[in-house]
Amino acid sequence: MLLGVNIDHVATLRNARGESEPSVIEAAKICIEAGANGITAHLREDRRHIVDFDVFSLKNDLKCRLNLEMAATYEMKKIALDLLPDSCCIVPENRKEVTTEGGLNVFAQKKEIKEYIKPLLDAGIKVSLFIDPEKEQVSAAAETGAQYIELHTGAYSRAFGTKKETAEFLKLSQSASLAHLLGLNVNAGHGLNYRNVSRMHEIDKIEELNIGHSIISRAIFTGLDSAVKEMLSLVNKN
Repeated sequence: MLLGVNIDHVATLRNARGESEPSVIEAAKICIEAGANGITAHLREDRRHIVDFDVFSLKNDLKCRLNLEMAATYEMKKIALDLLPDSCCIVPENRKEVTTEGGLNVFAQKKEIKEYIKPLLDAGIKVSLFIDPEKEQVSAAAETGAQYIELHTGAYSRAFGTKKETAEFLKLSQSASLAHLLGLNVNAGHGLNYRNVSRMHEIDKIEELNIGHSIISRAIFTGLDSAVKEMLSLVNKN
């Protein structure tokens, strides 16, 4: 299983002082050298953490595999087509939210999403749709032309260690299996940490986990290199 590291909150810390440290580029470099398979960055409409300069620097200077998280807006599509990241993950976005609160409702806007992502696909960008682990969302995603889905693991992460854990894990497992049958590649992420990531390797249809906040948080105490390597050891535990 691959690990993509989301470095948004390196930028959050940098922006707190409006200066240049810590460097997003240096953070990404450390993650890749520690064994991460790619870097994820969410360019939000309000630019609360990652900014345009960051994603273009990641693409042009570091030349690592870059996954751009973005809302389905005209502005973001234009940026993506200029940037040409390896992949784009389309996510719902609410300016009042602290972090992404749920999956994209592909079922309710299948036609619009299909039209939105076509230019991205035509440009050779792999497209992923961030969805909740629900049958109707998986089926709808398969009809848009997207090659990937990213399953929202937030409910599982919150339920971990409670009576609801098994039910939430089963939703992820069943959704991944359905997606595979429909020809979709499967990634997953949101809310995963050093405790609850333990079961993800049980879902063999998941190709990659995208994890950010817990890794950056752990790095405060252990250093980023060690934090990434520790997460990799858990992700690949058999």
